[in-house]
Amino acid sequence: MDERRTGTRDQIRSVALELFAEQGYDKASLREIAERLGVTKAALYYHFKTKEEILVSILRDLLAEVDDLVRWGQAQPTSAATRQEVLRRYSRLLSTRDVQITRLLQENQCSIRALPIGAEMHEHLGQLTQVLADADLPLVDQMRARLSLIALHVGVFVTRDLAASEQDRRDAALRIAIELANG
Repeated sequence: MDERRTGTRDQIRSVALELFAEQGYDKASLREIAERLGVTKAALYYHFKTKEEILVSILRDLLAEVDDLVRWGQAQPTSAATRQEVLRRYSRLLSTRDVQITRLLQENQCSIRALPIGAEMHEHLGQLTQVLADADLPLVDQMRARLSLIALHVGVFVTRDLAASEQDRRDAALRIAIELANG
């Protein structure tokens, strides 16, 4: 029974992510999620009471992986090699996720920022940034660290119009991110 419930929750999250990425978080509704799944709203409410609960569930999975990466990075010596490896691992983390999550994050920044999960995301990504550049470093180095993460996000979704494969765009974004982080 638990496996079936988990499978249904995963299906709901998948369909919701699809809709949030296509239409935007604010425009997508629980009714549309239920319709696309072919279930009643009541069946959907059994698993999630609000679309915010669905979004939080999706983003918490991502944040758990970011936390793992932060812990790993904090345990390493502060060096260019560590920064490069953190960026490589973060790039892989993003690439193992559906492109829709990147689209969701990119196109729904204001909506996510307005929710409590937005503050959590900001905090977790701030910790990742600190692994790349401590707060006591000069401003330019702190900005390079932040921009290196942004390069990885932008490299997936915003560059879709470039005549290159997704992997080539990811590789180029990683190269730029490493160059930024290492100044």
